[in-house]
Amino acid sequence: MYENIKTIYFDYDGTIHNSIKVYAPAFRKAYKFLMNKGAAPVRKWEDEEISYWLGFSSQAMWEAFMPNLDIKLRQIASSIIGKEMGALIKDGKSILYEGAIETLTYLKAKGYRLVFISNCSIAYRDAARDTYKLMDFFDEMICSEEYDYQPKHEILRLIKESYPVDGLMIGDRMQDIEAGIMNNMLTIGCLYGFPCEGELDMADRVIDDVTELRELL
Repeated sequence: MYENIKTIYFDYDGTIHNSIKVYAPAFRKAYKFLMNKGAAPVRKWEDEEISYWLGFSSQAMWEAFMPNLDIKLRQIASSIIGKEMGALIKDGKSILYEGAIETLTYLKAKGYRLVFISNCSIAYRDAARDTYKLMDFFDEMICSEEYDYQPKHEILRLIKESYPVDGLMIGDRMQDIEAGIMNNMLTIGCLYGFPCEGELDMADRVIDDVTELRELL
């Protein structure tokens, strides 16, 4: 099934990075700011609820989460999340899935072209890159902010011509699977990430652990 694959496009959060460890505290900090401003109702958020927004671009998240929020407050809250996540990453609070680096090392050694493609900010991408030396594995690290937060399938359409066909898209959310399907690629869904029920039904295959990629590819 994968014998012709030349290029592998990787989502990051929920695929390589167990991002709830840094996203949840950052989200709570931003929400507390909004509560203090009287812009959001008082409530507590569980990690499972917060994880729903992982995989969304910042713009798409706020448009869906609080569409009527004042634009200035949205910008401040978004900045709080970004800065807090960056600080937590630099403080060593972020965690990659066990076996992720070994899997990337294996795939790189096999000769695959690896491309990082995430609905994240430039600062977040750079923090992850520097912390885990990800450019040792990836030919390119794409983030949606560089493309004005266009949908992932559009970004993939724009960049795929620079890489050998055939391509494979790997991720844990519907945005990843849709991106692969809409660009005529095979897809692998990551059940160990943060998918909602049924989100990965259209994937060609699903895996329960990132290390399974070493058996498939």
